[in-house]
Amino acid sequence: MTGAGYLAVDSGGSGLRVAVGVPGRAPSAQRETREPVRTGAHGIDPAHLMSRLTPLARELAAEAGVDDLGTAVVGAAGFATLGDALRAELPDALARELGVRRLALAADAVTAYAGALGFRPGAVLAAGTGLIALGTDLTGWRRADGWGHLLGDCGGGAWIGRAGLEAALRAHDGREGGSAALLRCAEEQFGPVGRLPGRLYPRTDRAAVLASFAPRVAEHAAHDPVAADILRAAARHMADSAAAVCPADGAPEVALTGGLSKMGDPLLGPLREELARRLPHARQVPPGGDPLHGAVRIAAELASGRLTLPGEATMLHVTACHP
Repeated sequence: MTGAGYLAVDSGGSGLRVAVGVPGRAPSAQRETREPVRTGAHGIDPAHLMSRLTPLARELAAEAGVDDLGTAVVGAAGFATLGDALRAELPDALARELGVRRLALAADAVTAYAGALGFRPGAVLAAGTGLIALGTDLTGWRRADGWGHLLGDCGGGAWIGRAGLEAALRAHDGREGGSAALLRCAEEQFGPVGRLPGRLYPRTDRAAVLASFAPRVAEHAAHDPVAADILRAAARHMADSAAAVCPADGAPEVALTGGLSKMGDPLLGPLREELARRLPHARQVPPGGDPLHGAVRIAAELASGRLTLPGEATMLHVTACHP
């Protein structure tokens, strides 16, 4: 068995991703679950998180030969606004169940940042179904958007899909700005578009359903001007958010992470142009890793006492644990 190790957790909408390892080395053992942690009236449920995490962490520690999980990092979707119970209960619970002594609780945007850029100043666009931008000059955090598909997430997957479906419905009605190509796609994917509101509005997973249409918009951008305009508008929104959080001085880096990074040149081409126009002093770089990779990076720095990312209660909360 090895000595002091770390536990790194990425808790998101699709479940838990967990890694165990020793600082200075790649994770020795990783696993994921498909059940997301519950969110209730008091925010993210720490008891439910612990019920899923504890047996998994013990199995991974045994598999990795780590007998001391002294450091833990938990990155959680919704932590910035729904993390009060985690801050209040998780340190003692992790100490009691797993022997954790140092804990960092982080918003998932922070672990995404650390995964993409490490500990350098800059801005990260986390763009999947939603969209949030996070930036730091290493003295504080700045956040833009991430307000959900009804109030924001401008340029994210749900935004692109909704704009594509609007263009389809415009074509269905005979209004200007419609796209016959996107109308055909919408009917292939969802059936007659006249029934779409009744199928969409009652659903609790509306954002995911809207985002499922975003790839169809990208597929037609090369030959459909309406689809191309939607992606150019998405790129402008994304660059707006990046510009709002990116440090104004120095030579910051900017990276895109999340599912939209896989949409290819129909979106990434306009985005590169918009970022170059809005942030000429920033260098665009590919992300170094994903949010779990970011949690591992933070754990290694925390274990060594060299963590340089700024601490803020709702973004990156570092605390000692006592059983």
